[in-house]
Amino acid sequence: MLLRLKLLLICSFALSFTYAQNRISGKISNEKNEPIAGVSVKVTGRSAGASSDVEGRYTLNLPVGKYELEFSAIGYETKTVTDVEVTPQLNELNIVLNIKAKEGENVVVTGRRSSARMESVNASISFLKNTNTVASIISAESIRRSPDRNTGEVLKRTPGASLQDGKFLVVRGLADRYNQAMLNGILLTSTEPDRKTFSFELIPSSMIDNIIINKAFVPEFPGEWAGGLIQVNTRDIPAKGFLNVQLGTGLNTQTIGKDFYKQNGGGLDWLGIDDGTRGLPPGYTTKSNFDILSPADKTAIGKQMRNDWTPKVVTAPLNTSFQANAGFNTTMFGKKVGGTFGLIYNKSNRFVDAFNQQNTLSSGNNFFPEYSYDDGRFVQEVMVGALGGISVQFNQRHKISVKSMINVNTDNYVINRSGIDNVRANDVRSTELAFKQNTFFSSQVIGEHTLATPLKLKWYGSFNILDGQNPDQRRLAYTRTAGSQSPYTLLIGNSLSQESGSRIFQDLSDYIYTAGGDLTYSFKWLGQSQTLKGGYMLQIKDRLYDAKLFANRLPSDNVALRNLPADKVFAPENFGNGSDNLFAFDAIKGNTFRYMANTILNAGFLQLDNQFTSALRVVWGLRVENYDQLVGSVKKYDPRHTHSEVIDFLPGLNATYKLNNKTNLRLSGSQTVIRPELRELAALNLYDFELNASVQGNPNLERTKVTNADFRYEYYPRAGEVMSAGVFYKYFNNPIEQVFNQGSGGASTFNFQNPEKAQSYGAEVEFRKRLDFANALRNFTFQANAAYIYSRVTDKSANLNIDRPMQGQSPYLINLGVMYDLEKQGFNATLLFNQIGERIYLVGDISAGAGAPDIYEAPRPVMDFQVAKKIIKNKGELRLNISDILNQTQYFYQNAPGNKRSFQKSEDAYRFTRRFGTTFSLTFNYSII
Repeated sequence: MLLRLKLLLICSFALSFTYAQNRISGKISNEKNEPIAGVSVKVTGRSAGASSDVEGRYTLNLPVGKYELEFSAIGYETKTVTDVEVTPQLNELNIVLNIKAKEGENVVVTGRRSSARMESVNASISFLKNTNTVASIISAESIRRSPDRNTGEVLKRTPGASLQDGKFLVVRGLADRYNQAMLNGILLTSTEPDRKTFSFELIPSSMIDNIIINKAFVPEFPGEWAGGLIQVNTRDIPAKGFLNVQLGTGLNTQTIGKDFYKQNGGGLDWLGIDDGTRGLPPGYTTKSNFDILSPADKTAIGKQMRNDWTPKVVTAPLNTSFQANAGFNTTMFGKKVGGTFGLIYNKSNRFVDAFNQQNTLSSGNNFFPEYSYDDGRFVQEVMVGALGGISVQFNQRHKISVKSMINVNTDNYVINRSGIDNVRANDVRSTELAFKQNTFFSSQVIGEHTLATPLKLKWYGSFNILDGQNPDQRRLAYTRTAGSQSPYTLLIGNSLSQESGSRIFQDLSDYIYTAGGDLTYSFKWLGQSQTLKGGYMLQIKDRLYDAKLFANRLPSDNVALRNLPADKVFAPENFGNGSDNLFAFDAIKGNTFRYMANTILNAGFLQLDNQFTSALRVVWGLRVENYDQLVGSVKKYDPRHTHSEVIDFLPGLNATYKLNNKTNLRLSGSQTVIRPELRELAALNLYDFELNASVQGNPNLERTKVTNADFRYEYYPRAGEVMSAGVFYKYFNNPIEQVFNQGSGGASTFNFQNPEKAQSYGAEVEFRKRLDFANALRNFTFQANAAYIYSRVTDKSANLNIDRPMQGQSPYLINLGVMYDLEKQGFNATLLFNQIGERIYLVGDISAGAGAPDIYEAPRPVMDFQVAKKIIKNKGELRLNISDILNQTQYFYQNAPGNKRSFQKSEDAYRFTRRFGTTFSLTFNYSII
C-alpha cells in the first residue's frame, strides 16, 4: 500500500508538469479585497469556461495563444479583459470586479474593458485603494518582472523603505528595531542573535506571492512595531507546475584580482557549517569540570587546541549563486493538492576598507584621538537555504497548508588592524578571526475553514529555531613603541584578556512556539457589509546563551617568546606547566557569560470593520497583549535574575473616506509597543574587536510605548499610477537607545538606556507615474518618494539631561526610480537612487561629563542599476545588477557640543569610516517547465 501511494504521488507530480502546460488562473476579488465566489469566466469565441471557488480562485486550460476573457457575477459589473496571452510559462491574472451601481446613482456601468497587463497592475493598485489601513503592496507580477533575487532586494523598491547592510529594513527613517515581520500571517522573531531584526534575504523572490507593508496598526496584527509591519506571503497552490533554475556569479571592485585573507577551516566551510574543526579538544568537558583542574591540566588542554592564528592569503574568487524553485498542482483522492519548493545558495567575498578612531574632547572643544586604526575586513559570506510547502484543498470550504524554511547564514571573516594607540604610545598590529554561523528554521501549519456562509475560521501553529554559533573566535595583538623601528612584540601578560591571546566560543539557541486562530463573522447593517473578527495568539520563546572565554597568559615575562610571529608563538612546545615562564592557559571566569531567558506572549483582539456608508469605512478595535519575561536565571537570589509581567492595551482605529472612485482620505490612530531584545537585557559584557569596546546589557531596560497618528491623501489616476501625501506623528515613552560610555585608556563600553520620552513627526509623499504622455517615453515609469521627519528625545534628569534627535532617526529619506520596460521584447531596466539624512548612530555620554559626543552617520548616496533580457524563446533570462555604483565612503563623525552644523568632510572628527566597493552580478534564470 505504501509503495502504491509513493507511485501515485510521483505520477501525479509528473502529470502536473506534463498536462498542465497551458493553464491560466488567478483570484477574483471585489473593491474591498474580499474574494468573490461563483464568478462566471468565459472565453470569447470558445466553449471553454470556469467559475471561481469560495476563495475567488479560477483555472482555465487553454492552448498557447491570445484570448479575450469575460468575468461576470450577480451584483457586479461585467468585465472584459483583452490580450490575455497564454504561454508555457506561469500564467496568472488577478481580477477586481466593481460592485454594480444602484438605480438613482449618477452613473450606471454595465461593463468595463481593459487589457491583461493593465488588469494585473490594477489588481495591486486596487488593494492599496481598498485596504483597511495605510499600506504598500508588491505583487507576484511585479516581482516576476523584476531582476530582484530575494525579498530584501524587492523591499528596497517599496515607497518609504530602504535597506541597511542589504537585508535589514528601515521604514520612515526608523531603524530596524521598530519594524516587525510576518510570514504567511504568522509572527516571526529575529534572525539575528544580537539584533532585533529579520533578514529578508532568506526568502527567494520567486517563491513570493505578495508582500504587504503596513504603516498603520490594526488590532488583528501583532502590536510590537512602529515603523512598518512586513507581511511576506509565499506561494500556496500554484497555477501550474513549474521548475526554474538560476545560476549566477559576480565580483566586487575591492576584492577581484587582489589578495584576500582567509582563515583555515574545515571541509564544510563552503556550506557555512563548521564541521568540528574549530571545536574544543576532547579533554574539555564542562565549565565546572575545567575550573577544578590544576593549572598544569588546564594548560595541557590549551596546548591541544589547534595552532592557527595566521590567515592564509589567496586571490579572491568570484561570487557564486544558485537557486532552484519548483511547484506542482494536481488532484489526489479527489482533493486539490499543490506545493512549492526552493533551494538557494550564495557565496560572496567582500572586503570592507575601514578606519576606526576614538576621540576625546579636550579643552577648547578640540578632539584628541585616543587611537587611530586602519582595519581591513575580509569576509566570506555563505547562505544556504531551502523552503517548501504543500497545501490541500479538501473542498470549497476547507484548506490546510504546511510550510517550512531552513537557512544557514555564515560570516567567515578576518580583520587585519594596524595603527597607533596614543594613550599607551604604541604602534599596534592585531588580528581577529571568527566564524559566525546562524541557523534559522521555521515550520508552519495553517488551516482555513468556512464553517457557514457568514463564519470563517483560521488557525495556525509554528515552531522556529534560531541557533547561533561562534566557535574559536581568536584575537591577537602585537605592539611596539610608537614611531620606533623596534620589532613588534606580542601584547600579553600574566592577566587574562579578551583583547589578545584569547579564544572565545559562543552558543545561542532560541526555540519559539506560536499558536493561534481567529473567527470572522460577516453580516449586513445599514444596508452595507460588516465584519466582526476576534482571535487569540500564544507565543513562547526559550533562549539559552553560553560563552566560554579562554586566554593564554605568561606567568613570567619571556621576551623571546613574545618576539615570535603569530604562526609560531602558540606552538605546543611553548606551553609550560601553568606557573613557569612559558604560556599558561585558563578560562576567563564570570557568571554573566551565561544566561537563559523565557518569554510568554498572550494576545487577544476584537476588531470591527464597519462600512457606515458607501464612502465611509472604519476599522477599529482593541488588542490586549500580556508579556511575561524572565531573563538571566530562574533563581531569584541570582543577581542575574530579572522578571517582569506587563499587560498592554493597544487600541487601533483606521478610517477611510472615499471622495470618489479615485481618491481616498485616511485617518488612523493607534498605540503600539517596542520591547527590548533579550541581549539588551542580559547582564552580558563582551569585548567587541571592531568597536574596540565592550558591549554591556542593561537588565533594567523598560519597553517603549508608542502613540501613532496618520493622515493621508491618496489619488489613483489610472492603473499603475499612485500619488499620495500624508503627515504622521509618533510619541515614544521610554525609547531604547544604545549609549557609548568612554572610559579612560580606551576601556570603553556600549550599553543601553531608556530616556524619558521622544517624539517624531513629519510628512511623506509618494509618486508613481507612467510617462506615456510622450511617445518617446511611453515605456518609462517614474517613481519617487520622500519623507521629512523631525524627531527629538528629551530627558531632564540629572544623569542624562538630553535634548537631541532620536538615535537611528533620519531627518529625511529619498527614494527615486526610473523603470524602462519592453514587455513584448522581454527587456526591462531599472535605475534606483536612495539617500537618507544624517542620523545618530551611537549616543555619546557628553551630558554625563565624560567627553564623548554623539556619533553621527553622514548622508551617503546609493545608486543601483538592474537590467534583464528574456532569451531562448522567453524561457531564459539574463540579469545584470550593479550595486552601489557611486561607492561613496560611509562616514561616522563627531561634532563638538553645541555645534549644530551638518557634516563637514574636511573638518569633523571621524569615529568610523567604511568603504564597500561596487558589486557586479550576472545571473541566468531558466524555466525548465
